[in-house]
Amino acid sequence: MSKKKKNTNLDFLSFLNHATSPYHTILSCCSHLEKSGFEALNFTESWKLVPDKAYYTIIYGTTLFAFHVGNQVSEKSSKFHIIASHTDHPGFRIKPFPSIYEKGYLKLNTETYGGAILNSWFDRPLSIAGKVVLKSEEIFHPNVQYFDYQSPLLIIPNLAIHMNRKVNSGIELNKQQDMLPIFSLEEKTDMSKDSFISFLSKELKVAYEDILDYDLSVYNPEPGCKLGLNQEFLSAPRIDNLSSVYTSLKALCQTDSLNPSIITVAAFYDNEEVGSSTKQGADSYLTQILMEKIYEGLSFSRDSLNNSIANSFLLSADVAHGYHPNYGGKSDPTNLVSLGKGVVLKMNSSQRYATDTEAIGAVVQLCNLFDIPYQKFVNRSDMAGGSTLGSILSSHLPMHTVDLGIPILAMHSARETACEEDLQSLLALCQAFYQEG
Repeated sequence: MSKKKKNTNLDFLSFLNHATSPYHTILSCCSHLEKSGFEALNFTESWKLVPDKAYYTIIYGTTLFAFHVGNQVSEKSSKFHIIASHTDHPGFRIKPFPSIYEKGYLKLNTETYGGAILNSWFDRPLSIAGKVVLKSEEIFHPNVQYFDYQSPLLIIPNLAIHMNRKVNSGIELNKQQDMLPIFSLEEKTDMSKDSFISFLSKELKVAYEDILDYDLSVYNPEPGCKLGLNQEFLSAPRIDNLSSVYTSLKALCQTDSLNPSIITVAAFYDNEEVGSSTKQGADSYLTQILMEKIYEGLSFSRDSLNNSIANSFLLSADVAHGYHPNYGGKSDPTNLVSLGKGVVLKMNSSQRYATDTEAIGAVVQLCNLFDIPYQKFVNRSDMAGGSTLGSILSSHLPMHTVDLGIPILAMHSARETACEEDLQSLLALCQAFYQEG
């Protein structure tokens, strides 16, 4: 008998409103995990783990691993079910000493992060969130404060059509010249201090000289909403890839439904949008260290870990391109992926997606068992596609892997469009993946 997917009251839009930077995404995840009874572990210490308990650990503030050890996990037959997603999103990062004065205007010098659709950031209220590093008594352990202004603060105005008659014909935007947000109407008076850093010192109530550095993102603070004739659409910033973070987190927190004979893991990595090749990215040794620490914490051998990796399974969860009704020719002619039609299994023969056919077969059977709608995605053969975490992780951890996610429109825009029904389907698949062994 098939198992029906569960209907869950989604608080996804609320989650998005709090997850304004990779740091704040992790803070929001920690809040959910702690409410669900997960115990915090220090990644730099040895662990003593107990079956039938749930744990989490944070790395560098923007990457997090959460996991549950089933009460029937044994050294001979243990394996992992991992769902991996990423915490970062395209946008802008504020440069050091960013204040630029231009004829009475104060602008901020920014650097583009990831493959943002630049023109989607024009004429929107923007805000700032991230981490500020402060002077401390221990040189190698500076103090850290997380900062989220939470209200509109900046704007990148378009140039009026009267001054750019070709704007609707398409123009190339210069990231250094065209994409700098306006911060204030202000003339430079104090030559010894940067106005933006002075602003930070006032907001954080710290001395200007105590601010050593920061990692601050410009983000879209507009709240997400439902729209459409039947309220079927979700319109919001950061759907890529917080939709996957949210659903895997929600599924893992339902600890009573997790398979008792496996180790279930939700992995949230930073820097996917810039290639993952960082200490906190998926293309690092972090995941192997995590698995080793889990096995050592359970007093299992290294050899049994190597055996379990081959028997384990990874879902790389990231969004997919939905069929765009205004640009139908951009999609593959026989594999159309539509919003509202379910989870997308992403495939690419050049292995930009890690999916292999046996792994696809397993996930299809899982979807069929739980009545979860699914679709298959491939790019047009004359169009290069994107890539995500799956191929990177599976090159370090040789286990069956499927790249999947919900279909969206306007991927990498300041505001993206998805369908709530697809989010429900992805949540149901995450629950089923953690439940079945």
